Amino acid sequence: MGNFNDSIAQSQTKRMRDYGIEYGIFKTGKFNAITDVPGVSVGQVTLNKGNDMRTGVTAIIPHQGNVFKSKVPAAFFVGNGFGKLAGTTQIQELGNIETPIVLTNTLNVSTGIEALITYTLQQPGNENVRSVNAVVGETNDGELNNIRARYVKTSDVLEAIHNAKGGPVEEGCVGAGTGTVCFSWKGGIGTSSRVLPKNLGGYTVGVLVQTNYGGVLEICGVQVGQKLGSYSFRKSIEQEAKTEEVKKGDGSCMIVVITDAPCDSRNLQRIARRAIMGLSRTGGNASNGSGDYVLALSVYPDNLVKEGEKMHTMKVLDNDEMSPIFQATIEATAEALWNSLFAAKTTKGFNNYEVPALPVEQVVKMIKTEKGIK
Repeated sequence: MGNFNDSIAQSQTKRMRDYGIEYGIFKTGKFNAITDVPGVSVGQVTLNKGNDMRTGVTAIIPHQGNVFKSKVPAAFFVGNGFGKLAGTTQIQELGNIETPIVLTNTLNVSTGIEALITYTLQQPGNENVRSVNAVVGETNDGELNNIRARYVKTSDVLEAIHNAKGGPVEEGCVGAGTGTVCFSWKGGIGTSSRVLPKNLGGYTVGVLVQTNYGGVLEICGVQVGQKLGSYSFRKSIEQEAKTEEVKKGDGSCMIVVITDAPCDSRNLQRIARRAIMGLSRTGGNASNGSGDYVLALSVYPDNLVKEGEKMHTMKVLDNDEMSPIFQATIEATAEALWNSLFAAKTTKGFNNYEVPALPVEQVVKMIKTEKGIK
């Protein structure tokens, strides 16, 4: 099921930087991916079969130990809450997560929960576990995917978790991004990273996104959506309104930020807020029907919350040291979102609905012309 069939009319595998377009002041990590953060791995299962199966799973493993026994400081932020992010109340209460993070489609959130419970209970050392706070996010891929069929099974989620690896991360129409739509073009999975200079701590910030949202697309400050004549509410503005056009622009975006900087849940929530600023730089408008969520984690080894310890002494960066991490988060989030579009493929799916890929060559020319890039 992992291979695209003839419903895919176009293939794009390059990322934004492959076209000579760079963004931000900080350097990327080796892979320009969330996996540049030490110990982080990503696994994906793509379900693409027949005429109506366009969905999947993306799993993010924060470290290579037993996550339940070595919990990860975490926080979340809601840009707009029209969505289903399971596990948030315990994150808010305790300030950590105890499972990998699973991304999938809206109607398979419960499947993700079931799989994470199974995974956690089966791990060696967890024989006495009786409560699991599974963290599962989603976007609605119901335009291209027959979402009511609930194709994702627990075995798919477990496969994504068990197959997770470091290194390069596949982007575009894969995993949880197989059936998503972004700015009326094909969205998907995207990732990026930033590494701070040594004199700013040398920390790494990695971001992975699942894009399924609307607005008016901007790339590196260029009004791409307007120039291409494809953006939310266009026909209403042109006084050619149709019912479906008035609602256009709804959707969702899941953003996962992981850093190796020593941060507690309070400053992780501040980081999560900055990721939404990255979303805004792409022209996202957090519309009424959009679920825009950010999860932020710190995998600084000495701050993992180890089971059985009665006292925890955390190293936490001073507030004055956070600004470079905020900047890195904004940059990596924006670039991850753009990468999801650059890497996506034109896709036909449920009810023969087709979503075109971003016209990358045209967009690159547009950006280089406006920015004076040769």
